[in-house]
Amino acid sequence: MSRKVIFLLSLALSSAQQLCKPDVSNGYKVRLSLQTALGDNTYVWDQNEMFLFRATLAYTMRNHFDGQGFQVANIIVCEETPRVSFWFVVTWPNDTTHLVDGGEVELAIRKSRNRINNAFLLSDRTLEFVGISPTLAVPYQPPTPPWLIAFGVVMGTVGAGFVILVISSAMQKRRKKKENVEDVTEDEDGDVETQSPKSLKNGSVRQDPTGVSNVAFSDDERVTQM
Repeated sequence: MSRKVIFLLSLALSSAQQLCKPDVSNGYKVRLSLQTALGDNTYVWDQNEMFLFRATLAYTMRNHFDGQGFQVANIIVCEETPRVSFWFVVTWPNDTTHLVDGGEVELAIRKSRNRINNAFLLSDRTLEFVGISPTLAVPYQPPTPPWLIAFGVVMGTVGAGFVILVISSAMQKRRKKKENVEDVTEDEDGDVETQSPKSLKNGSVRQDPTGVSNVAFSDDERVTQM
């Protein structure tokens, strides 16, 4: 009985391997550039990494076909090379003799491309599915629209200029007012000096109603006394 089971498994594996070959219509070639991507931190690609790749692809197919129980066995790999390149095909869970259409495989990979890349610390350039164009990253959307930032800068500049203009005008008015006050004070001081009474020769002082000394009146008064 055990021999029969082993024979059937070997036969199934052999038939599945025959489905995977280079340039098959529903298959894809994969190229990895570990050294380019990771440099000194590169890791060795071995059977454990290959198992992870197949498990990741099985998850990708499950995520694309909701309700289909894809397993690692449904991801068939062939033509593996030491420089880390290989071909793979995907079989249906309920019929391992039939391949999933290549177009559906491509859609599934594009849908989960970031998850695949992150599993191996690679990018679209260093983990290449030949024949599947790289996914385009979503354009960065800043939290604040650029036009709003520009509008804020312009309004801030205008507001600052207006404030500076108001302060400058107020300072000029205050300076002019102070100068006018000083001029008035100097004029008043000059008037007081002009209006000071002058002593006559006899020591008396005479002023007319306007506050100016009447010299003629002083002379007449001196003649009268004589």
